[in-house]
Amino acid sequence: MKRLFIGLVILLVGCKGNSQEKPVSEETAYSVKKTDTQWRKELSDLQYYVLRKAGTEPAGSSKLLDNKKKGVYVCAACGTELFMSEHKYDSGSGWPSFDREIKGNVAFDVDYKIGYKRTEEHCAVCGGHLGHVFNDGPRETTGQRHCINGAALKFIPSEK
Repeated sequence: MKRLFIGLVILLVGCKGNSQEKPVSEETAYSVKKTDTQWRKELSDLQYYVLRKAGTEPAGSSKLLDNKKKGVYVCAACGTELFMSEHKYDSGSGWPSFDREIKGNVAFDVDYKIGYKRTEEHCAVCGGHLGHVFNDGPRETTGQRHCINGAALKFIPSEK
């Protein structure tokens, strides 16, 4: 009986749980849809890795990290406006951070990829992975930190 119990415990612990995996849906309604081949042609290797494979660029590597110019940050894949420069701040995380998104242009989902629940951000138009949002941002504004891969963004400066 003891062996049966130990075997059952090992079987249950060793099984891969599917409760944390979300199915990949072909029915997701993004207005910009392209094949994997098209994305690979249009994006740099790093942009493809981040936007299409939900990768993360190395901390501190983005040219946009220290950008203090006025303008708008757009999706590097489809050009959708995502974040305004006046909502960008230095979080010390090593990635461009914003305390809010442009409403309606960023979609949110749950991500368990590193073993605990995080809120993942996507471009609402093309589905490109942007980063994650956390509740450790500036308390005097929204309290949110949108931690975004610079490779997922392009900066469009404001005209003077």
